[in-house]
Amino acid sequence: MSKHFELVKKYYQKGLWSLERVRNAVIKCWITESEFYLITQMDYSDIH
Repeated sequence: MSKHFELVKKYYQKGLWSLERVRNAVIKCWITESEFYLITQMDYSDIH
C-alpha cells in the first residue's frame, strides 16, 4: 500500500474528502489507481 492510502481512505469514508479529491490523490501519486478502486469501488478510468 502507498504511504498515504490509509489517510486518504479514512478521509473519504468520513466524508471529509470528495471523489474528486481522492482522484487528485492519484494524480499527485499519493495513491495508485488500484488503491483508488479499493477506496471508492469505482474504476479510476471511469472518472476522467
